[in-house]
Amino acid sequence: MYRVTRILLIVLLLGIGSSLPAEHMPDPETESTVPELIEFHEVIYPIWHTAFPAKDFAALRGFLPAIEAGMARINAAKLPGILRDKKQAWESGLVEFNKTIAAYKTAVAGTDDQALLDAAELLHMRFEMQVRAIRPVAREVDAYHKVLYVVFHKYLPEKKFAEICGVAPDMVAKAEAITKATLSRRLEAKTAAFQDAAAKLLAVTRLLEAAGKSCLEKDIVALVGTVHGAYQVLEKVFD
Repeated sequence: MYRVTRILLIVLLLGIGSSLPAEHMPDPETESTVPELIEFHEVIYPIWHTAFPAKDFAALRGFLPAIEAGMARINAAKLPGILRDKKQAWESGLVEFNKTIAAYKTAVAGTDDQALLDAAELLHMRFEMQVRAIRPVAREVDAYHKVLYVVFHKYLPEKKFAEICGVAPDMVAKAEAITKATLSRRLEAKTAAFQDAAAKLLAVTRLLEAAGKSCLEKDIVALVGTVHGAYQVLEKVFD
């Protein structure tokens, strides 16, 4: 049922996407996701929610080909541009993820059913950790980053200063949303540091908006760099 629902959702999304004008299609480089990793959930879901609790050892062993095929796709996946700062975390996570797959394969080949259950549990945990390595800390942060990525990596190098000035008010609105964001329970201990970094990001983004009204190139270049630095400080709160 889960698989059917997911397939229908994908078909629906593809249908919607194909009907959108090209300028409204999402840019893959600004999407904070790795499709090959998300697709691996098709394998993890029945392992963790069906075979594992039922202690269906035959089923757990039978998933090995799908696990190895999915891991091969994940290993070959390319991070989108917006996740370039996550490259080190992604690659170090892959090392551990691959070790987990090897441990699962060893358990499948053996006769120790408890070792197989342990391997399945570790596989689920490692998958979640790999997702967490690239997941934005909050949707408000991701929304801001999508715009900043285009400004810093496309508009600025191409000297599209008018475009930068044009999106600055939207960046302010998104920075304001970050200051009101609520962190997940897992991250709530970092709330104070997050709020401090978010306030500083909002302040420098407002300076960029103010400079954008006169659109002086020298000021824009300097402030985009300042804004980018403030955003990096915000992200480092969660390192």
